[in-house]
Amino acid sequence: MSVRIDITGLTAERIHFAPSPLAEMGAALHALAEPAHHPGLQGWTTSVTARLDPCLADRMCEADFLWRTTFSDVFTPSAGIPGRHTLPGATLTEELDLLDKLSDEQFVDAALEFTCQSEYAARDVSRLDDPRARERALELAAARGTHQVRFTQRLLEDPPAIRAWFRELMQDCDEAFFSDVWGRVHHQLAADARHKTELLRRKGVADALCAVSGSVSLDEPGRAVVVDKISVGHTKTGSGSLVLIPTSLGWPHLWVLHRKGWQPLITYPISSPGLTVPTSVEQLTLRMSALAHPVRMRLCRHLARGSYTTGELADSHGMTAPEISRHLSVLKKAGLITTRRQGRYVQHQLDLSVVSRLGGDFIEGVLR
Repeated sequence: MSVRIDITGLTAERIHFAPSPLAEMGAALHALAEPAHHPGLQGWTTSVTARLDPCLADRMCEADFLWRTTFSDVFTPSAGIPGRHTLPGATLTEELDLLDKLSDEQFVDAALEFTCQSEYAARDVSRLDDPRARERALELAAARGTHQVRFTQRLLEDPPAIRAWFRELMQDCDEAFFSDVWGRVHHQLAADARHKTELLRRKGVADALCAVSGSVSLDEPGRAVVVDKISVGHTKTGSGSLVLIPTSLGWPHLWVLHRKGWQPLITYPISSPGLTVPTSVEQLTLRMSALAHPVRMRLCRHLARGSYTTGELADSHGMTAPEISRHLSVLKKAGLITTRRQGRYVQHQLDLSVVSRLGGDFIEGVLR
């Protein structure tokens, strides 16, 4: 599973690394709404939440689905500007001005992303013009809660009013807490963007993408960017650009904008001492599948306590050596056991360091 961006014909001059204050605002709001996703930010989220004005907190709750369950494309409006070459603004005001340049239909689509995930990249029906599409949006919103229903009704009835409301909310959040955040992180984000740009210039696209994340790569023909995620999507740059936005608050999330007609965009967490090389979705699937079999679970119980030969395991479990070998092969392919030779004997042992990371790897994989 992956999201693929076709970059056929894309030159290095049309690949841009650029910080985005509005995207970082979205990441900050998400961290506040889902602190369990970001244990490393616990001190900051607790501090901000404790001092938030109650009225502002209530207003944030009205639209928290824009950043709680998804990372709405309203936070990356530059991607929706016609021509698909616009870069993020340098200030929050500039980015909100870009948001104002989107059509009502674009804004509504991006804001209601939570209701149409399966149709995210290819929906052609206008919710503003088609009664059945409006009804479906309200039906899906109802499953999310009363806040979402009210917001969706207001958005469909009067998009300009909601757009003005959203802009004011972002400005008030900036005054309440985000300006301090941006003041601390924007130099670091700009430095990361410069570093990746220089890497792109000196070593090429593949190395620059590898530096972005271990989950981002260039396919072998060099015609597509592949983002390893537990989701499937595709888009293409065409005659437009590819923009990559660093975030200091986003880990473990790796967001890919692949909305039809919009400029492809990747928002990635910048490197820090706390980040590890992510486990691929394929490897995670192999490990989870390997452990799902009851015989292999029992083998792991033995192998966690020490190293054993195939014959010893066969005797202990009342199975034949070939049967045990097949199960060990699955565990080894998944990277869950280590093997070493002692004279004429081959001993196997559970790699406890890998198994102990499985919970964290699974969480990072599903949140990526």
